[in-house]
Amino acid sequence: MNPTDQDPMEDRASSDPSSIAELRDQLNTVLQELSPERLKILADFAAFLTSAAGEAATQELLAIPSLWEQVRENQSTPTPLYTPWRKLRSDV
Repeated sequence: MNPTDQDPMEDRASSDPSSIAELRDQLNTVLQELSPERLKILADFAAFLTSAAGEAATQELLAIPSLWEQVRENQSTPTPLYTPWRKLRSDV
């Protein structure tokens, strides 16, 4: 991964609150100077950054073969067919 291509969730976790406040202030100042077209582009990009982490996780799950079939199968299985785990493993 490119160092400038970091995960948005990592950015939130590694920044201290004072620098976050400063960045928000800088962003608000710049926002006031943007044209409506550029403001729209920035809003779209911000939405992309917000959803990028969730989208990567979704794609990872969708790449698992037969995941949907397993989920549907588990949802359609009647509850009485399940065995409580305490009956299966009493030593846990």
